[in-house]
Amino acid sequence: MATEVSPATVPGVSTRQVVYVSIVAFLAWMLSVYDYILFGTLLPLIAKDFGWSTAFSTFVATWVAVGTFFVSLTVGPMTDYLGRRLALVLTTAGAALSSGLAALTFNPVYLVVVRALSGFGYSEQAVNTTYLSELYGAERRGFLYSFVQGGWPIGVLFASGVAALLLPVIGWRGTFAVATFPIILIAILATRLPESPRFRAAQRVRRLLREGRTEEARVFGTAHGVDTDKAKHFSYVQLFQADERWHTVWLGLSFLLNWIGIQIFVVLATTVLTQGKHISMENALLFLVLSNALSYVGYIVHGYVGDIIGRRETIAIGWILAGLAYTAMLFWAQGNVPVLVAYMIGLFFIIGPYSALFGYMGESYPTRARGTGAAFINAMGPIGAIIGAALLTGLLGAGLSLPVAAGLGGALPVVLSGLTLFGARRIRPGQTLEGIAV
Repeated sequence: MATEVSPATVPGVSTRQVVYVSIVAFLAWMLSVYDYILFGTLLPLIAKDFGWSTAFSTFVATWVAVGTFFVSLTVGPMTDYLGRRLALVLTTAGAALSSGLAALTFNPVYLVVVRALSGFGYSEQAVNTTYLSELYGAERRGFLYSFVQGGWPIGVLFASGVAALLLPVIGWRGTFAVATFPIILIAILATRLPESPRFRAAQRVRRLLREGRTEEARVFGTAHGVDTDKAKHFSYVQLFQADERWHTVWLGLSFLLNWIGIQIFVVLATTVLTQGKHISMENALLFLVLSNALSYVGYIVHGYVGDIIGRRETIAIGWILAGLAYTAMLFWAQGNVPVLVAYMIGLFFIIGPYSALFGYMGESYPTRARGTGAAFINAMGPIGAIIGAALLTGLLGAGLSLPVAAGLGGALPVVLSGLTLFGARRIRPGQTLEGIAV
């Protein structure tokens, strides 16, 4: 029937709805980060209660990261087959479930299993970029998305503030339990979101193909930028077909390398600053607060610049500069102010490009596999974190000083993450999604 293949059968989304989606996506990401960071913040207290050694608590954290990776892999197909809206609801609810169940921890195996569910919250950003890249216009896609992705530093600061306020009153179990309530509220708000018209188009193509209406699927797919032949395959298979294979490989490698550096300079920042640069713990914590506040500005700046010169170039140059800044901090900066300046520059250029990066991930894959592409690349993060921690431990075990170990194990991978990104797809600014990949 003609009405089945008419582009008019796919409803649009109003500006008001786009604003609502953006606000909900920002809050969902901020609270998912809150859940994700809370575990690392509370782990020393959990270990103390159960009598775990530092080495054993690190072992538990490593297995949580492995579990997070596997859970993250499920988010892509969920986004591409169930829908962007439902995926946002489910990932946000998964973060709430992870926090709530962690409050009932009674042994390490249980903790690993329930905290693996935080992979849903961690992957909420992959759902965001898939969803919002399909709603924002081509000209300012990166700049608009940067405000949403900026939920990371705000979530980090929120987790630190809530933990400081609640821990003396209700302990770590109560803090985990309280974390579920705002996340559940956002999950409820997300049920009122409109579905992406582009997802509806891809969904209709798949339905027509299942019903054997191949010609109708082809005509409708052509009108909406969906390759019907490739849409027949499972979304993970599509990532490694000829047109996407090398883009996926180079982008995934770049993301993994960057997370090796993030593990060392962001997750283990206090260790590097206190033991490697002899900064007091009080000043190290102050450095982190100031740097995270500045990194929000970094999101906005990189999102804006990416719209002008291209996201791939913006990300790559930023990460190379970050690696150089960390190198300067480790080997040349001495004293509080020089170290603070170098660290802040490094964090600005390693974290800030993530607004452009997730915009790039969202736009560089076709609608039929956009969620899977973004989620798969995003899942490389926990693997990079595991490698980063192991690499730093190995280099220190080999007798290298902390600055040298952090330089080889952290600053060098950050520079390489920028260089390898040039192997991924070049996208001219201002292109429509269908003009990039179908």
